[in-house]
Amino acid sequence: MASILDEYEDSLSRSAVLQPGCPSVGIPHSGYVNAQLEKEVPIFTKQRIDFTPSERITSLVVSSNQLCMSLGKDTLLRIDLGKANEPNHAELGRKDDAKVHKMFLDHTGSHLLIALSSTEVLYVNRNGQKVRPLARWKGQLVESVGWNKALGTESSTGPILVGTAQGQIFEAELSASEGGLFGPAPDLYFRPLYVLNEEGGPAPVCSLEAERGLDGRGFVIATTRQRLFQFIGRAAEGAEAQGFSGLFAAYTDHPPPFREFPSNLGYSELAFYTPKLRSAPRAFAWMMGDGVLYGALDCGRPDSLLSEERVWEYPEGVGPGASPPLAIVLTQFHFLLLLADRVEAVCTLTGQVVLRDHFLEKFGPLKHMVKDSSTGQLWAYTERAVFRYHVQREARDVWRTYLDMNRFDLAKEYCRERPDCLDTVLAREADFCFRQRRYLESARCYALTQSYFEEIALKFLEARQEEALTEFLQRKLASLKPAERTQATLLTTWLTELYLSRLGALQGDPEALTLYRETRERFRAFLSSPRHKEWLFASRASIHELLASHGDTEHMVYFAVIMQDYERVVAYHCQHEAYEEALAVLARHRDPQLFYKFSPILIRHIPRQLVDAWIELGSRLDARQLIPALVNYSQGGEAQQVSQAIRYMEFCVNVLGETEQAIHNYLLSLYARGQPASLLAYLEQAGASPHRVHYDLKYALRLCAEHGHHRACVHVYKVLELYEEAVDLALQVDVDLAKQCADLPEEDEELRKKLWLKIARHVVQEEEDVQTAMACLASCPLLKIEDVLPFFPDFVTIDHFKEAICSSLKAYNHHIQELQREMEEATASAQRIRRDLQELRGRYGTVEPQDKCATCDFPLLNRPFYLFLCGHMFHADCLLQAVRPGLPAYKQARLEELQRKLGAAPPPAKGSARAKEAEGGAAAGGPSREQLKADLDELVAAECVYCGELMIRSIDRPFIDPQRYEEEHLSWL
Repeated sequence: MASILDEYEDSLSRSAVLQPGCPSVGIPHSGYVNAQLEKEVPIFTKQRIDFTPSERITSLVVSSNQLCMSLGKDTLLRIDLGKANEPNHAELGRKDDAKVHKMFLDHTGSHLLIALSSTEVLYVNRNGQKVRPLARWKGQLVESVGWNKALGTESSTGPILVGTAQGQIFEAELSASEGGLFGPAPDLYFRPLYVLNEEGGPAPVCSLEAERGLDGRGFVIATTRQRLFQFIGRAAEGAEAQGFSGLFAAYTDHPPPFREFPSNLGYSELAFYTPKLRSAPRAFAWMMGDGVLYGALDCGRPDSLLSEERVWEYPEGVGPGASPPLAIVLTQFHFLLLLADRVEAVCTLTGQVVLRDHFLEKFGPLKHMVKDSSTGQLWAYTERAVFRYHVQREARDVWRTYLDMNRFDLAKEYCRERPDCLDTVLAREADFCFRQRRYLESARCYALTQSYFEEIALKFLEARQEEALTEFLQRKLASLKPAERTQATLLTTWLTELYLSRLGALQGDPEALTLYRETRERFRAFLSSPRHKEWLFASRASIHELLASHGDTEHMVYFAVIMQDYERVVAYHCQHEAYEEALAVLARHRDPQLFYKFSPILIRHIPRQLVDAWIELGSRLDARQLIPALVNYSQGGEAQQVSQAIRYMEFCVNVLGETEQAIHNYLLSLYARGQPASLLAYLEQAGASPHRVHYDLKYALRLCAEHGHHRACVHVYKVLELYEEAVDLALQVDVDLAKQCADLPEEDEELRKKLWLKIARHVVQEEEDVQTAMACLASCPLLKIEDVLPFFPDFVTIDHFKEAICSSLKAYNHHIQELQREMEEATASAQRIRRDLQELRGRYGTVEPQDKCATCDFPLLNRPFYLFLCGHMFHADCLLQAVRPGLPAYKQARLEELQRKLGAAPPPAKGSARAKEAEGGAAAGGPSREQLKADLDELVAAECVYCGELMIRSIDRPFIDPQRYEEEHLSWL
């Protein structure tokens, strides 16, 4: 099976398409399968423009998607590549034999300079059609222009640099403003700044590049045929408008630094690579006689901008005297050389040729090659054709090159979005660091790879690098997903074991004290790390077992605190009899459950401190769950033990207002055992209402009786309303207490009299004190002398009772007088009632013909009616209808029965004989019709329906019957 997989991977590697670019290298398998599903597009793709010029092309420049080319001697073609179907032709207006020497286009694509072989220069603006000569420039054959990227705009170039074939560098500025016939010229000024010299004197300025760094420093790089000059300086404050004069003035007395190569092509060309428009360039390539000098640009270096310089020598057949290169352009990782018949691309990292693109002879020899810095497109042309190169994903294989160079940081940067390649780089870096014995760095890299975990762990174990293994395990642990709990448990326990073994090995060595402390701090950092908290919490049981097996109690407590496993911490302190430390942990974290669990242990050793902690927590603790601890503690019976329990129970009752019966019962038991003086005060404070006390009355009675607290028993009897028992027990303690109990049943005079008789009998028979007995008789008005006389012995003389007997006789006399007065008042009242009845028999009312019923508002005399003394009049049926709803159910039933009987009774007969017969028949068979009507009147007409009690009872009745509310509501809509 393994051989089949190997053959499959080999076939994949052989079938992979190698793209033009940096050379490919073999990469070991690292957990990813690299299968190329479709052919990648080459980095450099050439395209011939579908364009046939009317005349031969003499020059071509491109910038910001603006293409300008000169055709023949007198034609200028301008094309906006965004609107390629709208070309713009312009005539240069030349009638002499002057030819276009070079053209220059700024970075905005707005300003075009045309240098003629007749030492004249023409200016064309993108927004204008006129070709304008630059008078101040006349007489100079322009070879190069350094545009001002910082200050140049579409309307003005800002200060720019101009290099000529005579070796002079001028500063100039152009404006696009045309004005009228006598308007301002486009060349605002044109003044010399510097002259470049070689060994034989002034040399043509082949290239000029002007840039400004981020810190305000400016630099200019100028090249001749053999030399590369650097001008570096800082512009004065507010001197941007002064251009480059200050920069070149610094080199008036001494020449600028330069690089020189002896071979000579007769010309040279400088190319820059800028990542973004208007940013500082990062790399350069200088095409000169000996080859191509390329490297990086570091604007921060004070002496020279050039760094990491290397020279790529021309291959055989290329160079001076053979097939000289015509132009060079620079991309991010390649420079492209233009030869007469081909284009060669060279990787700047390795110096290897990665592309040779030959052109057909029918197009003629190649003339030049330029780059549009805004789009990254490359343009090459012959006299009859124009070609364009597209650059796509140039950095796709750069990581491989950096990997071969062991520049791992750059390799990772260029494959950051390709996980398979990044894993390969990390694995290679880890192997490299391992071979270099940089084990910690190797562990960090291995932790990021997809390499087999067991293989990497064994490598560090075989090398005896436990510290690196720890680093590897920690980083692997940090990268685990929440679902990988098993792996997390394994890693956390393994790391704990490694740390504990390391600490155990270092602990007894005095020379390794510093290392021991460092290892301990790292172990504690691991245990308290927020990143590992979830995994450590899930593995806390196994970690505690490891800590216990190593006997590391210090870290056991430390880990328990971090995991908030305070139960384990408190248990540890209790096992080592550090009770105050245990209580401190409990008080600090205020967990009620821990208090409930450890209070039985702590109260036996530090009762006062524990009770103080309970009181501080207050209502957060449930006192009922602390009672078992108090019961076990107070069973010793010592005063201190009972006092601490009473102190907490009193806090619960008096401060927290606890109403739980168990708490009050326990407090009662504590009072009964330890503080009898407080027992009665507590009972009296609780009150005498059996429904408002919070303790169990029967339990309290039994408790007080067992401990012989009679006064407390009497109080409980009083609360239970067992007054006889209370008096009986009180007579054994104090007669005054019995008297208080005897007066309690205020509503039951018979019981009060019975209780006082008990007291009197006790005083007479037990104490044989006649004076006290008489005092009892005076204290209770219910007792008479005749009630207590049977209790006295026969030998007592009447002198002891003379006053009491006289008082009793006076009381009887007064009572008889009261009865006589009440009888006289009753007689007078009866006479008044009889007189009122006589007057009522003669009262009458008058009904007028126009009077109406108070209910139906119809004439009253039309039907039988009722007249009340209040003046209200009702028809008989209307009154019956109004009274019926207000009558109780049994009266409504009686009313219906009377109506039924009245309807069934024979009508009254006319004549005395027949009336007598009817009365006789009624007497024989039941009530007469008149009797039925009288009973009906008693129910219906007993009182006025508007003025009587019936109206008062109907005050809370709704005006509309709820059953008819919806019907009534709809009738109003």
